[in-house]
Amino acid sequence: MSRRDKARASAAGASSQTPPAGGDLQDRILERERLAARMSRIKRKAGKRVGLLDVDIHGPSIPALLGLEGRSPAGTGTALLPVPFDGRLQVMSIGFLLGHRDDAVIWRGPLKMKVIQQFLGDVEWGDLDYLVVDCPPGTGDEPLSVVQLIEGADGAIVVTTPQRLAISDVRKCIRFCQRLDLPVLGVIENMSGFICPHCGKRVDIFKAGGGEAMADEMDVPFLGRIPIDPRIVEASDSGTPYVKAYAESEAARAFGEILGLLSEHEAH
Repeated sequence: MSRRDKARASAAGASSQTPPAGGDLQDRILERERLAARMSRIKRKAGKRVGLLDVDIHGPSIPALLGLEGRSPAGTGTALLPVPFDGRLQVMSIGFLLGHRDDAVIWRGPLKMKVIQQFLGDVEWGDLDYLVVDCPPGTGDEPLSVVQLIEGADGAIVVTTPQRLAISDVRKCIRFCQRLDLPVLGVIENMSGFICPHCGKRVDIFKAGGGEAMADEMDVPFLGRIPIDPRIVEASDSGTPYVKAYAESEAARAFGEILGLLSEHEAH
């Protein structure tokens, strides 16, 4: 990967979302990956050449979210080629290398770092405008490896949900970035309210505003709120681009506003 690629890299989704139950945890991890996938597709739609690297070694969901399950990266003899989503979005994930989607990856830290290093150095990404890296929640081996291996990254986009337990863990993620001199581009409050499809009333299932208050307190940018929309789950399960299928939805508009703020940051 060229120096330009590394300079454009963004450690997106260096998030921590701690829920009260195991089932909720899986749902929220998938929401983070959906955010990374949708962000990559929006940038691609804007005419940018985008790489999406899934470093969630133990729970790679990007292939399913993009409708790429069953695909495998091609090889050139000296390098792997990322799996193309279309002409402008290239994807790499450990999920492409597993024999079955339910196979468990049981690796310790050094092996995970080696694989991430290979994804960055041995994959022929080409000339990218952006490399979006989807990290698992927390401050473990995967985000640490990404920060150590990518020099000059633009920064991290931190994703949280509104409730207090999630906010507590996200504070640690922001401190992690600050200690490693990785700029925090902003905080996104995900699953922030539910809009009733029948009456249009907003219901704050997980409260609201916790992400924005935490961002203000820690002096990092707040990028916006994305509401719960059951159609996001339906689109993700079928590998359909949500922002294309439901372009007029509140969640799609929120995504557009968030990308606008990030573009303004980039311009400066």
